[in-house]
Amino acid sequence: MAIQKILIVDDSPTERYYLTDILVRNGFTVTTAENGEEALAKIRADRPQLILMDVVMPGANGFQITRSISRDPELSSVPIIICSSKNQETDRIWGMRQGAKDYFVKPVDGPALLARIATLDA
Repeated sequence: MAIQKILIVDDSPTERYYLTDILVRNGFTVTTAENGEEALAKIRADRPQLILMDVVMPGANGFQITRSISRDPELSSVPIIICSSKNQETDRIWGMRQGAKDYFVKPVDGPALLARIATLDA
């Protein structure tokens, strides 16, 4: 099933706008959440087909929320791509170990993100 509904989880209004703009212009339906707790509620309510997850947020961080989602039998089928300012290789490895399908460093390259979404669609 083609990915259409994407949830962006980021505490930065600028990042949410930037990613939303890229995705909407390419035909995706986007919802947003400002933190992990809000994200979990929206995932259960809206059932997105992909989640773009920030790491550094108030409350639970993106690594913790990614782990919660990937270990929840009801939600584990939803792929997660981490989009973070944390640019160390150890951060990328840790994110993947928590269940993320990919890891992009901000500012996210729009064409690269769209190409990766297309591979998840296949």
